[in-house]
Amino acid sequence: MVLDLFAGPGGWSHALTVLGVRDVGLEWDEWACKTRAAVGQLTIRTDVATYPVWPVRGKTAGLIASPPCQAWSMAGKRLGLVDRPLVHQAVADLAQGRDTREQLLICCRDARSLLAAEPMRYLHALNTVGQPEWVAMEEVPDVLPLWRQYAAILRTWGFSVWAGILNAADYGVPQTRRRAILLASRTHTAEPPPPTHAKVAEPESLFGPGRAPWVTMAQALGWGATDRPVPTVCAGGGPGGGPEPFPSGARKTLEGARDRGTWKPQPLNPDSQAKTRRRNMRWNEPGDASDHHVGDAPAHLHAPEGQRWSWSLRSNNQANATVRSLDEPAGTLFFGHRANECTWVAEPAHDGNADCPAPDPIRITAQEAGLLQSFPADYPWQGNKGQVFSQIGNAVPPRLAAHLLAPHVGATFNPDDFTLAA
Repeated sequence: MVLDLFAGPGGWSHALTVLGVRDVGLEWDEWACKTRAAVGQLTIRTDVATYPVWPVRGKTAGLIASPPCQAWSMAGKRLGLVDRPLVHQAVADLAQGRDTREQLLICCRDARSLLAAEPMRYLHALNTVGQPEWVAMEEVPDVLPLWRQYAAILRTWGFSVWAGILNAADYGVPQTRRRAILLASRTHTAEPPPPTHAKVAEPESLFGPGRAPWVTMAQALGWGATDRPVPTVCAGGGPGGGPEPFPSGARKTLEGARDRGTWKPQPLNPDSQAKTRRRNMRWNEPGDASDHHVGDAPAHLHAPEGQRWSWSLRSNNQANATVRSLDEPAGTLFFGHRANECTWVAEPAHDGNADCPAPDPIRITAQEAGLLQSFPADYPWQGNKGQVFSQIGNAVPPRLAAHLLAPHVGATFNPDDFTLAA
């Protein structure tokens, strides 16, 4: 079997499903387990740090591990960096069969730091029976020195190992999410998969077609993509036509309603987004660029009469937040804390009325965030808003995971298996 430590809501698992393989996930979070159950993924709800290894010895062909990143992430206090010498010590001890985790944990500034050493406990136990055949691990970039320690140990056990930083956007994920990756194999040379995308499209050469440009948020979300119907959000007979934002006979301008405090844009419940998209938008035929701009507006926003907005995604509420326009990939999505809320922000498009007040920032929906992580639009996230966003932010992008895993499971990865928003 394939054993997935810290399996989360199923980023690695969904990739394996696309590749025709199933895994068994170990996960503690209640709502991530419920999401996995809704998808049909095999899960044992348990604490990875206390689960015994003997049930999986002799049965594990591949080991996947994505330890929790909160202790190391730039979105948190990064106490994992302070604790890193203790984590290195834990890895070295576990590789020798010595369990010093309890003593080391007392000294850790963040108890979650030591979870990054847990994969070595499993690897050491499995190595005594010549398993696993391959390993894939993922974490935030600051964990790379730890992955290099793992790599040095695994090489002494007969593995070919590669460890480095990969950008998810280079593999068709609409997000410039950089992650430390470790790949190891007993049967073939471990190396990163060849990138399929680049920041700038590459021309065809003697060696074949060049890489495609990075996938943009507009493409992934189906907003302004040139190869599909394009949503043009407008109001009251504006340049693009379309329905009025208020029922006939009771029409008021949005600007006037805003002045009286009676109207504010609200994010949709993900379940109702598709219905509202159909109700509130006029769909142009592919190639009809006469009355829209790429990514004019998220589908759940109305524009004031005759006005167009240029929309961008702000990664958090902090001063140094990454802000990307819809014709770019998103920055790394952070969730799980109020300061890390991703919001759509607007400014007048080049042909809009600059004197018209811009709409308030709008929180990204769970469906949108999932698509930007390369999950399917109908992925059955479970839990309340905070629980769902936490799952999405911590997940491995399935499209990146499929590129990483395909060589190890003997599958051919077809990128078309991960479709963009329809």
